[in-house]
Amino acid sequence: MSVLPADPVPPQARPRHVILVGLPGAGKTTHGRHAARQLNRPFVDLDQRIVQHSGRSVAEIFRVHGEPGFRTLETRMTAALTLQPPAIVAPGGGWIMNPANVELVRPESILVWLRVSPRTAARRMGARARLRPLLAQGDPVAALEALLLVREPRYRTADATIDTEALDWQGVVDAISALAE
Repeated sequence: MSVLPADPVPPQARPRHVILVGLPGAGKTTHGRHAARQLNRPFVDLDQRIVQHSGRSVAEIFRVHGEPGFRTLETRMTAALTLQPPAIVAPGGGWIMNPANVELVRPESILVWLRVSPRTAARRMGARARLRPLLAQGDPVAALEALLLVREPRYRTADATIDTEALDWQGVVDAISALAE
């Protein structure tokens, strides 16, 4: 007779990835790094992982392979997350638009929408907004408004929402940390 040991920690109590979603400029990387430090967890910048894996900048990947090529790499890096210890993860703003990405990490992860207005996001990024392939041309606020219009329904599927304009940076970090614990 074989007896399996009881699982002493219910699945919902196990540490899991916290994946921060939202517009560029929402603070996914900035707040994510601080929350990871506060929680003593790894921080994963998914775009940085894509750059390391491909040996090309995000802008170069977009230029050579287009957005579809970038999104394919993004899904590969998301799949790799499933084999790693719980981390605070900052994917690109469009990551959530691919249902396959979300399916790869749910239910073992918690998705947190860092909500920000397009105007505030553009102000936070300043001149760096032009370094982002989807914001490089035209008015960044208008581009962010267009992105939000398309992405907001998917952002709303996150498990939790943190309004990054209603809290100071430490308040956002504390809210992320509380959701992770």
